[in-house]
Amino acid sequence: MAESAETDWVSRFADEVIAEAERRSPGKPIVCASGLSPSGPIHLGNLREVMTPHLVADEIRRRGHECVHLLSWDDYDRFRRVPAGVDPSWAEHIGKPLTSVPAPPGSPHPNWAEHFKAPMTAALAELGVVVHAISQTEQYTSGAYREQILRAVRERARIDAVLSRYRTKQVEEYFPYKPYCELCERDLTTVTAYDDMSTELAYTCECGFGETVRLAEHDRGKLVWKVDWPMRWAYEGVVFEPSGVDHHSPGSAWIVGGEVVGDVFGGERPIGPMYAFVGITGMAKMSSSKGDVPTPADALEIMEAPVLRWLYARRKPAQSFKIAFDQEIQRLYDEWDALGRKVAAGQAQPAELAAYRRAVSTAEGPLPMTPRPVAYRTLASVVDITTGDPDQTLRILRDVDGVAALDEARPRLDRAQRWVDTQMLPDQRTRVRREPDHELLGSLGETERESLRLLLDGLDAHWSLDGLTTLVYGVPKLQAGLAADAPATPELKAAQRAFFALLYRLLVGRDTGPRLPTLLLAVGADRVRDLVGP
Repeated sequence: MAESAETDWVSRFADEVIAEAERRSPGKPIVCASGLSPSGPIHLGNLREVMTPHLVADEIRRRGHECVHLLSWDDYDRFRRVPAGVDPSWAEHIGKPLTSVPAPPGSPHPNWAEHFKAPMTAALAELGVVVHAISQTEQYTSGAYREQILRAVRERARIDAVLSRYRTKQVEEYFPYKPYCELCERDLTTVTAYDDMSTELAYTCECGFGETVRLAEHDRGKLVWKVDWPMRWAYEGVVFEPSGVDHHSPGSAWIVGGEVVGDVFGGERPIGPMYAFVGITGMAKMSSSKGDVPTPADALEIMEAPVLRWLYARRKPAQSFKIAFDQEIQRLYDEWDALGRKVAAGQAQPAELAAYRRAVSTAEGPLPMTPRPVAYRTLASVVDITTGDPDQTLRILRDVDGVAALDEARPRLDRAQRWVDTQMLPDQRTRVRREPDHELLGSLGETERESLRLLLDGLDAHWSLDGLTTLVYGVPKLQAGLAADAPATPELKAAQRAFFALLYRLLVGRDTGPRLPTLLLAVGADRVRDLVGP
C-alpha cells in the first residue's frame, strides 16, 4: 500500500519527534543529532547517519518549528590503526586523539581529523544539509563536560552494574574516564587511584610516565564510549538520533546508554531508528577502516545532489539499498527522470511526490538542477564517443534534444563526463573506426547489403534521436515485409540483433556499444556513409 505524503517515513518521524519534544521541553528548539568519526574516509554508509536526521529535521523546519541538527565530530577519539597507503611510521601516533595526529602525507590540513572532515563538510554543503557542527576535542578540552564527567565517575558503580549484565567476563575495577597521557599524548593509561572527595586521580602510562591530577580541573581525557554517548544525549537534549544495526545488539552503546542516560545523567534516550547498511553496486559492505571506499564526494562527482538525496529519502531507514557506480547509474537516472515527468504531469503517487520534493529542495529553498535534463545514458555515450570535445558534444546534443548551449545540460553533463573518465573500463570505451572494414564489407551477403542500403537511404529523413530509433528498428521489419508498427516476434528480434551487431562491427569494431541512434548521431551522417557504405 502506498504511503500518503502526510504519512511517509519522514513525516511520521517528524510527527513523533515534535510530540516528544513538546513533552520533554516545550517551547525549546527541537534537537536532532548525528555523530561521525573522522578516523578515515567518511563513506556513503556513514552518510545515512546524517541524511536520516537531516530529512526529519528539515521536515520539522518546513512546518515552522525551530529545529537544530547537531553533527558531533568524534575527533577526540583515539587513532586506532595506520590505514593502507600511509607511512607505517604513523604507528607512533596510535592511541592519540585524532586531532593530535598529523594529517596524511601531502595533506594541506592541520591534523588527521581535519583532513577527513573537510571533504564531508563540503559534500554536506552541496547536498543542502544544514548542521551545527561540534568538535568533541573542543568540548572535552574546554571543560564543557566537566560536571558530567564528575557525575559519571561518582556513579561508576551504578554504571558498572548496568554493564555487568552484558559482560561475558568481569573486570577488576571499572572506571568510566580514560586520561590521555600528558607526556606521550596517548590513551595507553591505567587509573590507579581516585579520591571522590578531592577528585584526585592517579594514572600510569605504558610509556612509563605517571602523575596525579585533580579530575575537577583535568581536561585531557574523555568518557568511555558507552558513557560518553548517553552523557551527550542528556547534555544536548537530543530528541532524535538514528544509529546503525551494530548499535542495537545486546550490550551495545545504544542499549546500555538507554539505561545509563536516566539513572546517571537525568536525561532520556532519543527516538532512534535503526538504519540499514548502504552498499555499492558490485562491492561488499563498506568499511572505512580498510580505506579506499566511495565517499559522498565521490558520488557527487558522478551524480547530482538531488539524485543522491533521493536515494536516501525514498527508502525507510531500516531498508538497505545500493548506490551505483557502474552502468546501473544510467538506469537509476532513467528512473529519476521518469519520476520527474510523473511529478510534472501530476501523476506521482503521494510517497513518490514526497521523496521527490525532499530530494530537490530543503526548508532553505531549492537545490540547483540541470535546466535541460538530457538522459544520463545519452550524455555518457556522447562524451564517450566525442572524448569530451565541446563542439562535437554540442552538435550532437543539439540534434538529440535541441540543446542550444552546453550550460543547459550542466551539471548533469559534467557528472556524466566524470563517470566516463573514472568509472568506465577501458575495454568499454567507444572508439569509432578511422577506416572502413573493407574485409567485412566484402564478405557480406545480399540480405546484409540490402539492410545497409535501407539504413543509408533513410538517414537524412530520420536524422533525429527518435527518427533514427525508428529507422534502425524498422530496417529488419521492412526486409521481412512487415509494417513499421508490427509487433516484435522472436524471429524479428533475432533479425534486429543481427543487424545491430553488424552496424556495431562496422562503426566501432565490436558487437556492442552505445545505443545505436546516439552512436549514429555522434558519428555524423557523412562518416556513417563512409564506414557503412557497401
